[in-house]
Parts: sequence; C-alpha cells; structure tokens
Amino acid sequence: MKRKLFNPIALTCCFIVFAAFVLADLSGKWACTIKTPEGNELQVTYNFKVDGDKLTGTAETPAGQVTVDNGKVNGDTFTFKVTVDGNDYPHTGKVYADSCGLDIDFGGQKIHTTLKRAPADK
Repeated sequence: MKRKLFNPIALTCCFIVFAAFVLADLSGKWACTIKTPEGNELQVTYNFKVDGDKLTGTAETPAGQVTVDNGKVNGDTFTFKVTVDGNDYPHTGKVYADSCGLDIDFGGQKIHTTLKRAPADK
C-alpha cells in the first residue's frame, strides 16, 4: 500500500518543483516586436514580476510606459491586460524554456508575437 502511494506523491512533488522553476523564469525583462493590425511595428519591453499566481509589471514602448493589470499565472500560462489611451488590450501567454508565446487582442483582432529574454541593463 505504501509503495502505491509513493510514486504518485513523488511525481506530484517533481511537478511542483518543475512548475516553480517555470514560474520563476517569467520574472524579468522580455522584449518583442508587435506588428499591429495597421501594419506598424512596435518595439515593446515587458518587465514582469511573479509573486505566487500574481503577475505585475510594466510594458514599455518608445511612446511611454503602462502597467500590467489583472495579471495571473497558472502553471505555464499567464494573462494580463494593458490599458493605452483608455483602451484595454488583453494578453494571453505561454512560457517556454527560452521564450514566451504571446497573443494580444486588439479590439477583436488577435496578434501573436514571441517574447525573448532581454539583455540586462548595465
């Protein structure tokens, strides 16, 4: 009986440790180029901080900086929104080993981009 319980418990512990590493990897500075529905390219740097299942931070473009609002992390997926000029832009992402896939809703038009870890400031 003890042996039957050991394997599932050990696997669960391994999963929890792995999930903790994945969540820790999202914290930090990430950069991407977003191609807007109008065809413009926008350089964006996201600065994320993960605390449990809460995601906070900022998104910075040449035009300025906005906060990451309503951020949530669930395993290897995350969601948040940014508000620019009164318009909310929901973001949905997935964390991979060396990047993040990110889908952004521009008023019903979905844009996909890939975040790459940005170099640390000197």
